[in-house]
Amino acid sequence: MDKNFFVKSHGLGNDYIVIDSENITFEISQDFIKKICDVHYGIGSDGILVKYPSDIADFKLRIFNPDGSEAEKSGNGLRIFCKFLYDYGYTDKDEFTVETKGGVVKAKIEEKNKLGKAKVITVDMGKAIFEASKIPVNTDKKEFIGEKIKVGDREYEVNCVSVGNPHCVIIKQELDEEEIKKYGSLIENHPLFPNRINVQFVKPISENQAEILIWERGAGFTYASGSSSCAVASVLVKKGLAKNDITIKMIGGELKINVDKDWNIKMTGEVQEICSGIISQEFLESLK
Repeated sequence: MDKNFFVKSHGLGNDYIVIDSENITFEISQDFIKKICDVHYGIGSDGILVKYPSDIADFKLRIFNPDGSEAEKSGNGLRIFCKFLYDYGYTDKDEFTVETKGGVVKAKIEEKNKLGKAKVITVDMGKAIFEASKIPVNTDKKEFIGEKIKVGDREYEVNCVSVGNPHCVIIKQELDEEEIKKYGSLIENHPLFPNRINVQFVKPISENQAEILIWERGAGFTYASGSSSCAVASVLVKKGLAKNDITIKMIGGELKINVDKDWNIKMTGEVQEICSGIISQEFLESLK
């Protein structure tokens, strides 16, 4: 594998660039992340996935948002990373573990395509945590479920949960892209949320299906998100609006989420490679 090799893949339209930290000649700086994620000045991406050695799992993943901030966990990012590991020979096992900032994750290659590449992947996303102080939410309440907050000129009833990263789920009768684009950033940066927060508007369809719109912390309006799907499924199960197995429908596609009685979450979905290449020396020189 050549130095500064990268792969760009997507999970339901949520795209990431994958890099091996042990195979690059440059520093993963905030300037690099911002520029490489830019669609005009870089490759264009919803984030960067960087492989590191791990002392506690088979592999370690660090996830960077397009603004340079670091995310604790990403469901689509994890599946893309696992595909990279399998497709490029870092492992020949169908099951392995990945260390993230949000905890150690178990992964399983469920299905391969005609080329022998990973296609459908299940990742163990850990536990849903509703304890407000651990999400975190600036409140004296033990949980922040069904609580009303003022956002700009509107009031929303919110449900907060952590699935390794923080989420604010708002149940709606109808979904409106313009609404989440307008209020998503205001909710993300609300003073209640010291680490900012991911936002989902959800329309329950049945006890086994829901449709969502996503505002991702540090990235903005997003076609799909694995951790958002896990957060929504957990909140719907907690509120008695869904069974333990639920399909989450997004603009980018669908994910199947299982939430067990102990709030352990598993997520299954497809991933696809878009392209691979070498980050040019000319681009790297422009960062100096």
